[in-house]
Amino acid sequence: MPIQVLDPFNLGLTILITVAYQLLGFLVAWTLQFDKITDFTGGSNFFILALVTLGLAQTSNARNVIVTVLTLVWASRLAGFLLYRVLKVGSDSRFDEIRSHFWQFFGFWMGQIIWVWTVSLPVTIVNSPAVLNSSENTSFGTAADGIGLTLWIIGWLTESIADLQKFRYKASRPPQNRPIQIGLWYYSRHPPYFGEILCWWGIWTLAFSATSGAGNPAKHALYGSVVSPLFTTFLLMFASGIPTAEKPQAKKFYLLTHGSNAKDENANAWANYQAYLESTSILFPVPPMVYRRLPPLLKRTLLLDFPMYQFDENIDGSKAVEEERSVA
Repeated sequence: MPIQVLDPFNLGLTILITVAYQLLGFLVAWTLQFDKITDFTGGSNFFILALVTLGLAQTSNARNVIVTVLTLVWASRLAGFLLYRVLKVGSDSRFDEIRSHFWQFFGFWMGQIIWVWTVSLPVTIVNSPAVLNSSENTSFGTAADGIGLTLWIIGWLTESIADLQKFRYKASRPPQNRPIQIGLWYYSRHPPYFGEILCWWGIWTLAFSATSGAGNPAKHALYGSVVSPLFTTFLLMFASGIPTAEKPQAKKFYLLTHGSNAKDENANAWANYQAYLESTSILFPVPPMVYRRLPPLLKRTLLLDFPMYQFDENIDGSKAVEEERSVA
């Protein structure tokens, strides 16, 4: 039976490729007990899915080729940068506590399967037989295409420049008592996350325009692929993104000033960090002189600096000091 009948939207094909590739990566990482390929395997998986689905397409048009190329560019930069960074640093501290625990480490790789497959859905579906063979395909060049392409370009440049700026900043051995406030990091505490969110909303917007007709099954599938940018936004806002960065960052500066190993030169570290929070937007790039004057309610709602990210000195601070003492 032809593949377009068995798997009209490439969903089965891409889940099989993703599971096989990630399990292979897990076996290598677990056996050798290192994590230098972990992030690379995630990023390169996007590249493989985009390339395979385009290669298997019996026909193509400007839109699906552009969506594929944008995905390939995004995945190449991400995988290459993360691999270079971990090779330079030597290890990834995120895995220090789970690398030797089989099920915890395995769970991370299972999560990576879900992430890659779900976020790849727009390019997977736009390259599928059901969409490419639809009688209601639209030509590239709509207003939505312009919006999608603009979102992707802004997002990709933001993410790429911000990663490079932070990498160079850390390599310069900056003072410990001040957070990064150079380049794009002057306007946002997490510019790479902002850029990644824009990239995937851009890719989805481009893919969504592939067909017309409310009753078209291909259109329904493209509607459904909105889970890609939604899942990306959710992960970065509430799971593996900002939540894993904000409180640990605050904890570091708090202990520099109030910890048992605090030094005189770091006496202002916590005050510097608090001033940084007051003047720097958590996600959307905003000039500090503007952000500083905004009411707290606006920051906590429309600008997404939710209370869950806040480091409480009485609760989190006391706990951090106790943990430091117990380790010492």
